[in-house]
Amino acid sequence: MKRLLATTLALLATVNLSLACTAVDIVAKDGTVIAGRTMEWAYDMKWQLVSQPKGTEITLVAPAALNLPAHKVATKYAVVGVNAGIIPGGALLDGQNSEGLSMSGNFLPGFTQYQTVTKDDKQYQTVLTFGSWALGSFATVADLRAALPAMKVWADATLPSGPTPPTIHFVFVDRSGAGMVVEYVGGELRIHDNVAHVLTNAPTYDWHLNNVRNYLSLSTVGVPAREIGTTNVTELGQGGGLIGLPGDYTPPSRFVRATLLRHGVVPPQDAGEAAQAVAHILNNVDIPLGIAQSRLPDGSTVSDYTQWVVVKDLTHNRLMIADYANRLNYLTIDLAPLFAQTTPAARLVTELPYPKTSAGAEVLAP
Repeated sequence: MKRLLATTLALLATVNLSLACTAVDIVAKDGTVIAGRTMEWAYDMKWQLVSQPKGTEITLVAPAALNLPAHKVATKYAVVGVNAGIIPGGALLDGQNSEGLSMSGNFLPGFTQYQTVTKDDKQYQTVLTFGSWALGSFATVADLRAALPAMKVWADATLPSGPTPPTIHFVFVDRSGAGMVVEYVGGELRIHDNVAHVLTNAPTYDWHLNNVRNYLSLSTVGVPAREIGTTNVTELGQGGGLIGLPGDYTPPSRFVRATLLRHGVVPPQDAGEAAQAVAHILNNVDIPLGIAQSRLPDGSTVSDYTQWVVVKDLTHNRLMIADYANRLNYLTIDLAPLFAQTTPAARLVTELPYPKTSAGAEVLAP
């Protein structure tokens, strides 16, 4: 563990921008809302699938130097999500609650500066409790949005965040399909309507929207043929309208790629089609091990890779999850029994009971 933390710290000191996550949501024609995301990292972060029952007590604190009282809040809603087990405090980086509110936390290094808590403030918490508080306390994006201006969110060097700088922006979507992005920039709260229905990493959300303007010529419809002199030159194959679509794994390129795919797919009819659409979009930003490498100060290299993917059905309280070794066999979980539990639970994402892949092959009868 000590070696893991030391190597992680060395990586973060030089290549913060390698942290890669992509979130996408879509609404089917029957009203089903599906939200999915990938989580990329260079090391095993001991990711855990956790359940937090209704009534879970969350302690909200101010910086210790201010000597302000801690506030204990009992959650109103049950929550199921994913946290990193090596980060003290069990901060949620993804989850959904029993009312259909979803949250995905994506890293925003280099741009995140949280708020300053003063002795006059009455509501405050660290960013490490933010995910549990938001999902445990609110049923809709509108309700959370109304409460955010009164809540100060902070982080500093005293925060026990483990090897990971807690520089995060958040995307929320609820059962109605309403969505917003929450960022803390320059010590101020910023809330954006999630018009793209996509979030990646740095820079900030407004920058990504402006960057999409560079790709307005892209189209899902290609040019089938063109006359050049007296010759009719035909296309080599489908997809020519997307020539110029960025294919690398930087956050700006993943944002453009996911946005074009999200708004170009055939509109799904129902929950099944919507889940498939989101999964196909996320396949286009999935990072295989060895492709996105960074060089450490000692000359060695490490590789970001997609450690897990979740596809969340907010309408029917279902969760699909797969780790790196099980991308061909998602585990689908009915969340109703978990939401009904009265005791918390946690299980490593790598140890979930994924459907078994047959060692052999099916033989179809003639």
